[in-house]
Order: sequence, then structure tokens, then C-alpha cells
Amino acid sequence: MLFGALANGLAVALGGGIGLAFKKGISERVKTLVIQSLGICVVYVGISGSLKGNNTVFVVLSMVIGAIIGELINFDHQFNRFGDWLEKVMGLQGDNHFSEGFVTGTLFICVGAMAIVGSLQSGMSGNNSVLYTKSMIDGIFVLILATTLGLGVAFSSISVVIYESVLTLLAQWVAPLFTHTVINEMTCVGSLLILIIGLNMLKLTQIKVANLLLAPFIPILLYALFK
Repeated sequence: MLFGALANGLAVALGGGIGLAFKKGISERVKTLVIQSLGICVVYVGISGSLKGNNTVFVVLSMVIGAIIGELINFDHQFNRFGDWLEKVMGLQGDNHFSEGFVTGTLFICVGAMAIVGSLQSGMSGNNSVLYTKSMIDGIFVLILATTLGLGVAFSSISVVIYESVLTLLAQWVAPLFTHTVINEMTCVGSLLILIIGLNMLKLTQIKVANLLLAPFIPILLYALFK
């Protein structure tokens, strides 16, 4: 049942490892251009996904409620603390991009419809096809990202395995909540977070995306209460 989640985590780890191998041979000037190009692609993905939403009010409420909860819990601080802890454990205190790579990789590969739909499909029917497809996409993205942000990106494999495994194991109980409409709204909100990641990569904004981590899940609550 968990083969899909494990495959996704393995693809991210392998992609990050391969990207890391190329990192030393790339000049800083090339790395800068690569991260900017990747940032533009991430912005495109975010804009494309955000168009799937149909209820603007719910999208706004999801972002606002998610932001309030995220700031109170301060997910960004917790993620960075975990990243800093991994730096010390791995002896990588000199890697200034470790926490940034870990947070960016985690958010990109965990936020989106494929992670949700694929995990539910895996838990309900044992069909891992969506997660296998997602694994290939994530592996390529992480490979490129790791050439600029380094080892932290590969460690986002931990996040994706935990996230997708939990959804897979709870699929039978939570599947009724994930209607087609709800998934579209979650994709819309999640894509806005991906858009923010792209803008941050382009250094146009410095928004703490991790503090919006719960925003994509708020539509579940809103549709349960008001629809």
C-alpha cells in the first residue's frame, strides 16, 4: 500500500543526490541563471494550477485562515529548526542553503493535487500509478533544484514519505471529504503557494510560505461547513 509513497521519496532522494553530484561543477553564475529559470517555471506551474479554483471567497478564506494558524504555530521557524538540526547532524554548518532547499523541496513536492489524489488512490485501491508518475516529475525537479540549493533538497524526501503515507493509511476514512470540487479548490490554494515559492526563488518576495502550509487543507473544512 505504501509503495507509491516510498517510490516518491526514493525518487526525490535519488534526484537530489544526482543534482548534488553536478553541483560542484557548475559556476555560481550558471547556478544563478538556473535557479531564476526554475523560478519562472515554478511561477508558471503555480498560475496554471490556481485557475482550477471556482470559489474565490473560499480561496481567500483559506489563505487568510491558513496564514493566521501558520503564524501562530510558526511552521517556518519549525521547518528551519529541523533543517538546522539536520545541518548539525550531517556536519554541514557551512551549507547556507540547506534549510532553504529542504523547505522549498518539501513544499513543492507535497503541495498539489497529485500528492492527494495519488495517496488516496493508493490507499483505496492499491493503485500507485499517479504516485509513480509524480515520482518521475519530482525526481527531475529536485535534480535541477539540488544543483543550486544542495543537499537540503534531497532531505525533502523525508517529508513526502511521511505526508503521502499518512494520507494513504487514512484514505478509507478521509476519501469522502475529498470530492472533485474540494480537490480543485485545494489545488488552487496549493498552486498559489507554489506561485509564492517561484516568486521567492526569483527574489521578488520573501514570503514565509511554510506558514501557509495548512491553507490548502482549509477548503475541506469550508465545504464541510457551508456546502
